[in-house]
Amino acid sequence: MKLTLATFLPLLPIVILGLTSVLVMLGIACKRHHTFSYRLTLLGLVGALAAIIGLGGFSADWLPTPVTDLLLVDRLANFYMALILLTTTACTIFAYHFFRYYNNNKEEIYLLLLLAAAGGLVLATSQHMAALFIGLELLSVPIYGLVAYTHERSRSLEAGIKYLVLSAAGSAFMSFGMALVYAQTGNLSFDSLGMNPTTPLANPYMAYIGATMITLAFCFKLSLVPFHLWTPDVYQGAPAPIAAFLATVSKVAVVAVLVRFLVMLPKDFMSFLQPVFAIMAVVSIVVGNLLALRQINLKRMLAYSSIAHMGYLLIALIAGGTVAVETVNIYLLTYVATSAGAFGVISVVSRVNKQEDQDAEYHYQGLFWRNPYLGGVMTLMMLSLAGIPLTAGFIGKFYLFMTGVNTSSWVLLAALVIGSGLGLYYYLRVMVGLYLHVPEEQSATFTNIRQKGSFVLVILVAFLVLWLGVYPQPMLEFIHDLR
Repeated sequence: MKLTLATFLPLLPIVILGLTSVLVMLGIACKRHHTFSYRLTLLGLVGALAAIIGLGGFSADWLPTPVTDLLLVDRLANFYMALILLTTTACTIFAYHFFRYYNNNKEEIYLLLLLAAAGGLVLATSQHMAALFIGLELLSVPIYGLVAYTHERSRSLEAGIKYLVLSAAGSAFMSFGMALVYAQTGNLSFDSLGMNPTTPLANPYMAYIGATMITLAFCFKLSLVPFHLWTPDVYQGAPAPIAAFLATVSKVAVVAVLVRFLVMLPKDFMSFLQPVFAIMAVVSIVVGNLLALRQINLKRMLAYSSIAHMGYLLIALIAGGTVAVETVNIYLLTYVATSAGAFGVISVVSRVNKQEDQDAEYHYQGLFWRNPYLGGVMTLMMLSLAGIPLTAGFIGKFYLFMTGVNTSSWVLLAALVIGSGLGLYYYLRVMVGLYLHVPEEQSATFTNIRQKGSFVLVILVAFLVLWLGVYPQPMLEFIHDLR
């Protein structure tokens, strides 16, 4: 393969994030300045996004561009990269205002966010298991530090250690699975499992066991049952902007590489994997929603909710059909926008100099009367997570439902309906609490908003969620054209 500048040009967003990481690190080494590091990080993220648009990454003329055997940049990869960059930008803004009054070193937060985002971009373009492993570790290792960043809080340090240990177990599963695949195929590309009639695999079942182990590692990162135990503790212990990053960016990156991995698997292996995924989807939906019913901590509730939502997402992958990937992208976009808004409100209300984030349900009782804007945003986010019409969440669940109907996946549809009914209860419980009249001393300490940037951002996210629910056609046409 002849390598030229044009070969590596599609990787410009990753290159920009890498250079920005180096500049932020040098800036920290020369002189610590919180605002300078923040602005430089935003500049790098916006520059990477502008590079995708400037290269015509979404145009119909864009051809899938392999960059060596490791990475493939096509329109779908550009979509995932843009979504990762946008959500990372939102989390960076939340983090700036959240850590503004942090007493210890705070500039490294941006370096870790940039490195994790770069790992997400590598995952979104991976077509080789070596690139998959590098991208997954580049995404995961900075998150260990991000989760435990406010180590003065006991929950933060505990959450970081839990995520480190359990994530290492998931990486070990993946590494062993890759070894089994390589032992049988002599190749680590995603399509190496395809049954070539001229050179059939000596022991295809061993290779399929390896692919299954790799898939289980994906399930860990997506918090699917029974690999979900880390999720509520890590979400609760992590600072609110980092919990937003976990709920959005890490999910987008893993779904992106999982979609590409499953698309390249042979049909006979997918026929074996579909029942396994179906069981995991149903159990994740039921368990996630049932455990969320009992939660009085908002971040833990959203963590269990994310388990259920990843179960919903599996329905599209299991059902298959011509619109499977399109349905996954629509649901992923609506879920990410809604989760960013919900965690954004928690970030605005919380204070880093408090012992814990303001994440208990009673903190939000009467929020609408103290700040109608934040109360309205949280109301809209809860309605969207519940899948109420005229919100983005309804569009995502509607497409899931139609995909299940078109493929006659009645058991999965029953799980979707039952799970949505259970979710409606605890989402509305939070929403009703926003409008209660409670004594000031029983509510959260909430005087004035000093996080103006985060406040404006959650308002914009709320408008996006509402717009996608009321007029989704541009989004649907855009995602449809990515195929």
